[in-house]
Amino acid sequence: MKKLFLFLAAAFMATTVSAQTVVESKTFDNFYIGLNGGFATKTTHNRWLKNLNSNVGLRVGRYFTPVFGLALESNLYFSNRPYGKANTFPESTGTFVRGMNTSLLGTVNMTNWFCGYQGEPRDFEVIALYGMGWGHSFSNKEYYLPDYISIGEPYYYLDKLSYEVTRLYRYRKDNLSSKLAVDFAFNFGDWKEWQLYIEPAMIWALNGNGYEKVQYNVNKSAFQLNCGIVYKFRNSTGEHNFKIADRQNEIDELNAEINRLRQQLGQKPTQVVREKTNTREVRVDNLYVVTFAQGSSELTAEAKYALNGIREGSHVQIVGTASPEGGAEWNQQLSQARADVVANYLKSRAVVVDEAVGRGVQGTTSNRLAVVFVK
Repeated sequence: MKKLFLFLAAAFMATTVSAQTVVESKTFDNFYIGLNGGFATKTTHNRWLKNLNSNVGLRVGRYFTPVFGLALESNLYFSNRPYGKANTFPESTGTFVRGMNTSLLGTVNMTNWFCGYQGEPRDFEVIALYGMGWGHSFSNKEYYLPDYISIGEPYYYLDKLSYEVTRLYRYRKDNLSSKLAVDFAFNFGDWKEWQLYIEPAMIWALNGNGYEKVQYNVNKSAFQLNCGIVYKFRNSTGEHNFKIADRQNEIDELNAEINRLRQQLGQKPTQVVREKTNTREVRVDNLYVVTFAQGSSELTAEAKYALNGIREGSHVQIVGTASPEGGAEWNQQLSQARADVVANYLKSRAVVVDEAVGRGVQGTTSNRLAVVFVK
């Protein structure tokens, strides 16, 4: 089919400016702050969902792209019940806040990674988090270790009078920690500036409290379920999220280049793209291509200049297309609108429009085009 063949040739010319990008972030763009809170419970050696440890936390972060970011989070824990005498720890540490965990987390927006970013966050997103941190326990007490702690541990001394080994455990207040979590996030607000999320997480104490080796040990972990709310600060673009870059200047340059090449063709012997038809050969200089901004069906000055090269009384066929972003129904409507706006402009210049049809998305590239075939 000659029209489709020529369209694909024109679409290939446009792919150099068709990739969808976002406006480059400035230093203080795409920051957010949030509060969260919930409960944690020991993963093992504890009755499941019993002796819950309540917590509240503060999270500050930044997205560097619509997919990847970093967050700094700190949570305070209040309950001593998960660590009673049965676990060789005191029922009370003597402080209102029992412990704190601070983590540096890498964040990955899985929804934008696999589904692409459309110019604003979706109503629902899935975000993965992982990182390392520092845990601290608030206590000034000393406690004895149970008998099963080995002599090899560094916390012992030899009573020179009785030659008996007594192990004295000084409550370790610091340890290396790690967190793995998934946020099920709901975005809302006029600008999607607010985010409410539910976060199940696993938190490990990688060392400390009788464990010298740094390791992921399920016996030194806790399951945590928190809810949180986030506010995204306004960016230099005036919006609260990443903005799709306006590449209209590049599009206009492409139109100008197409016109320049067309003029060069006119100064040389006619070159043809041969295709078997019953009537005629289809020439490259019978093809006119105009491009549009994302989501737009408005003709630019460069597009009108290109269309002005079609003589009055000529018969034309027009095909409008859309890029892959957005739903199928919207892309079909947009491609038809682009074909119609070109048709109306040509009709105003006494050009005969035999057909103007929208074809939706053609291929996998972001081709926002209207192709005009002059008969």
